[in-house]
Amino acid sequence: MKKISLLLILLLAIGIIISCERDDICPESTPTTPKLIIEFYDSANPESVKFVPQIRVQGVNNDGVLEGYNAANVQKLELPLRTDTTATQYRLHRNYSINNGGTPDDPSDDFPNGNEDIITIKYTTEQVFVSRACGYKTVFKNVSLTIEPDTNPDNWILSRQSVTDNQSVEDETTAHFYLFF
Repeated sequence: MKKISLLLILLLAIGIIISCERDDICPESTPTTPKLIIEFYDSANPESVKFVPQIRVQGVNNDGVLEGYNAANVQKLELPLRTDTTATQYRLHRNYSINNGGTPDDPSDDFPNGNEDIITIKYTTEQVFVSRACGYKTVFKNVSLTIEPDTNPDNWILSRQSVTDNQSVEDETTAHFYLFF
């Protein structure tokens, strides 16, 4: 009887070991939902990459400033797109600074200096299965970017160019749009 019990325990243990699978963990190196890549170029010399001085990037109807873009000097933006809708808007504020109105201890009279333009990115979304561990990622198809007319006729972004016709955003390896100023 002892031998049968021992044999049953051994068979049960072997069955458990064989039926176990490795943990499903999504590696950090696995591509997930990509960001839109925008590069800036000089409008007078369209082949020349140009840094935007003191840019501040903020979602429209959103008080949060994108991390890394609060009065930063950049030649490229990496913008997340909303997956719950078919459009995302951003405020791109060039030469951003805060004028404290001469009262540094009173923020109620502070106002921003610089020039703000609003861009609208429209697209359709598609869910793509990555793996059981990682789930799905969203890719963006038929992406278009427009520069919204400014109430102040002093738009700093003069033009835009899509890298390809029928632009899609499926990875973050290259630029998707060029903005000229």
